[in-house]
Amino acid sequence: MEAEVVLASSPTDAGVSCWDLHTGAEHLRYKSCASSPHGLASVAGRFLASSQLRDRKSSSGSILYWSWNKPQVEVRSFPAEPIKALVSNSQGTYIAGGGVSGDIYFWEVATGKLLKKWHAHYRAVSCLEEEARHLFEYSFHEHSLRVTDVKTGYGGSNAIIVSASEDRTCKVWSLSRGKLLRNIVFPSIVDAISLDPGEHVFYACSRDGPVNNVLVIRQPQNLNPRTSANSPVSPLRRHGLTLPPPLEKFANSPDENAHAKVFIGPQTTSNHLLDSSYISVQTMEAQIKELQQQGSSAAAEVDIERLKSEQLRSVQMIQQWKKMYENLHQFCVTELLDGTH
Repeated sequence: MEAEVVLASSPTDAGVSCWDLHTGAEHLRYKSCASSPHGLASVAGRFLASSQLRDRKSSSGSILYWSWNKPQVEVRSFPAEPIKALVSNSQGTYIAGGGVSGDIYFWEVATGKLLKKWHAHYRAVSCLEEEARHLFEYSFHEHSLRVTDVKTGYGGSNAIIVSASEDRTCKVWSLSRGKLLRNIVFPSIVDAISLDPGEHVFYACSRDGPVNNVLVIRQPQNLNPRTSANSPVSPLRRHGLTLPPPLEKFANSPDENAHAKVFIGPQTTSNHLLDSSYISVQTMEAQIKELQQQGSSAAAEVDIERLKSEQLRSVQMIQQWKKMYENLHQFCVTELLDGTH
């Protein structure tokens, strides 16, 4: 069985802890973290990101990056406004954040560029989903108070949905049928839930802890269980690995159209510590243009081969029709002669 870890943050302890899911052993504790609910994200298992809201009345906030095996913050970003919800896509190429004003920010991880910002709600964005492959038209109304978290399973159209609410219940729904499958009552309000990939178990974090974020992920390759927070030299520092740059505050920066000059090689399945595979949008566009310029002669050769293939199919079809005509003609002649006799 592949090793898994649990990441949980607490507003009272002001930190994030990482435990082995099966043994309960603590791998590392990331200190000085004031993550908001739904503000903790594992960026494709490459590093940990968290939005910071130390003072609810403050007009500023930050987004922090941590490397595995290193409890100190390595990268600090200062967006245009405090970010509450934070999420990354499964490939770790983009990060989206929901602001207290109701705006959503969309960054490219490799360069930190702010690619897009749009107004989504009249109030603060409190939760963002990683991705959705299927669209369904259901509206659930079973909770009696505000919903605090929603998680969708991995089973596609047959997946389940787990929702938590301030009414102290977690409800399990069928995505395909749109029906309530189970209702679980808790002694206190549940603020965060995480669903097992097999959809057999879900984890609920309540306010009596309190815990406001919980993630269950595969154990990153560069997270060494034998490494403690008190180790004098971090494996990441020893191998000279770095994290992506800080996220931009505004979209219209002076170097907005500049191409990223960073290339990081692909991931490996070995146990060696290698950095992540980041390719920026600008790099991909340059590669596409280069292929278009160099591929004109190759495209012509492809067209010629396609025409030859179509010509061959046409000749074969003509031969088949000719054979059918000859058979039909012979049948008609035979019938005519038999009728005459």
